[in-house]
Amino acid sequence: MPRIRPVSDLRNNFANISRIVHETSEPVFLTKNGYGDMVVMSMEAYERHQFKSEVYFKLKEAELEAKTTDKRHSHKELFNELRSKLSDKVEPVDV
Repeated sequence: MPRIRPVSDLRNNFANISRIVHETSEPVFLTKNGYGDMVVMSMEAYERHQFKSEVYFKLKEAELEAKTTDKRHSHKELFNELRSKLSDKVEPVDV
């Protein structure tokens, strides 16, 4: 169930709203004159949301590409390419 509070609570009960968003990892929806105005969430919840959005976007992109091309990659090809890219980025450590 979404938590909905008047925007004035942000000023009058900031500590309580901060506690709620951190303890529940859920956003608090703020209203102004009875209408939705803004959403408050913890940085951790925001970062998770951003990561999920990026992952879903990339998956959608991959689905669209798969529909428009017949080119496919085997498991072995894919992982060999990934390993190669990773080994190029790893810098040797001096001991």
